[in-house]
Amino acid sequence: MRFFNTEGPIQPDIHYYLSPLERFDQDEVLALIAARKYFVLHAPRQTGKTTCMLALVKALNESGQYRALYANVEVGQAAREDVGAAMSAILAQIALQAQLRLNDEFPQQFKTDALAAGGLSALNLMLSKWSAAAPLPLVIVFDEIDTLIGDTLISVLRQLRSGYPDRPAAFPQSVILCGVRDVQDYRIHYASAKEVITGGSAFNIKAASWRLGNFTLADIRQLYAQHTAETGQVFDEAVFPLVWELTAGQPWLVNALAYEACFRMAEGKDRAQPITGAIIGRAKESLILRRDVHLDQLADKLKEERVRRVIEPILSGKLKDEAIPPDDLKYTRDLGLVAPEGLPRIANRIYQEVIPRELTWSTQEFMVQEPAWYVAADGRLDMNKLLKAFQQYFRENSEAWLERFAYKEAGPQLLLQAFLQRIVNSGGEIRREYGLGRGRTDLLITWPYANGVQRVVIELKVARSAPDQIITAGLAQTAEYMDRSGASEGHLVIFDRRRRKWSDKIFRRTRKHRGHSITVWGM
Repeated sequence: MRFFNTEGPIQPDIHYYLSPLERFDQDEVLALIAARKYFVLHAPRQTGKTTCMLALVKALNESGQYRALYANVEVGQAAREDVGAAMSAILAQIALQAQLRLNDEFPQQFKTDALAAGGLSALNLMLSKWSAAAPLPLVIVFDEIDTLIGDTLISVLRQLRSGYPDRPAAFPQSVILCGVRDVQDYRIHYASAKEVITGGSAFNIKAASWRLGNFTLADIRQLYAQHTAETGQVFDEAVFPLVWELTAGQPWLVNALAYEACFRMAEGKDRAQPITGAIIGRAKESLILRRDVHLDQLADKLKEERVRRVIEPILSGKLKDEAIPPDDLKYTRDLGLVAPEGLPRIANRIYQEVIPRELTWSTQEFMVQEPAWYVAADGRLDMNKLLKAFQQYFRENSEAWLERFAYKEAGPQLLLQAFLQRIVNSGGEIRREYGLGRGRTDLLITWPYANGVQRVVIELKVARSAPDQIITAGLAQTAEYMDRSGASEGHLVIFDRRRRKWSDKIFRRTRKHRGHSITVWGM
């Protein structure tokens, strides 16, 4: 039996998978190797980089033209900036992989001599002597290169650069550096020289770099079809666009949703039952609530200041995109938190939900709300009752809560989402839309009840001056989102950040716009 893979590189005998060599331009890569180029592959974590590099190394060895080796240098991370200890670990990894994968004893036999020369030249000496002794030109893939720290990373890059002119007779014909970021974007703290240098200056021999992309919609269909072929269990047609919408093709998310739906959920384990959009929706909630490692690692990045400088304006819809440092924006794109191109926006719908939930996790835990009081007799949400309760809660508690938020600019929006999430967890769903330059946050609440599904739009805006113009624009935006989502109820929430009496900020009004009745809430 095979499974959807959510941990580590693909193993074809137990995993459904897409051909790794078809996920990148193999002709271009082979041309770079033939031309003796050193280059970079980078992509967010758990997108398939290691699987692709292992497949490339295998293909190169089978071609009979090269002796190719994959080595994960993350083993050197624990040594931090102790270059000697890190080099010892890295050379041991190279020697082990050469023994296991190539049946080549040379690196193991020469390792001690190389290390005796000192950490600052050990890698260069090892690769030089091995290249000279090897019957074919060497091609080396160094994976997780950006996990190395400070002086250790600089030493590795500079040793590779120093041997570069001697390729291929006395140094590898080609070297591929693999990691989350492009080497030119490294900002390395060089402890011994008390300075910061760039990866580009330490490794200015890089000929090219490419980013491994996400799955396409066709890829998702092909991957899921393998499960159908092996088990007979089908996926409803609605599943594919839904998975695409939730994940934007992020490989771990695509696999994790299917694994949750087909192998963990009781209803999905029955192979006679199709996997429906509703099952995928519940699988998505399970992943988020369980905070699997992939999601937890991304959430942990939110604590970094350079991540906050990008994500906070997106959450708040602030217009000042020029305030986002380009390096910070590229960093969040490389992490996969922000879409790889276009106006800065959260990369996919699942991350859109994970980020505000993570930022308000402790807040939600302290907001104890029982569902009975906000559910009407017909089973629908009483949104007027709910928002009136939040209005009072915000008046009484906002100053204390907002002071605790690291993301203060987006604090009011996050606090309302925390209030709603605690409640909607009991049966509904919140869909969030926000992005730099929007000047607002759009929430769509869906709530199933006996007679159907209730859809409610809540538009959130922040006012730092008289809110009249903001209300006018907000009514149009709320009505437009109601039309687009098929919602029958709309609310516009205005957070007044001016220093005024609460009695002047708090109001509730009903307005008509394009045939929609919209309730405006001042807070």
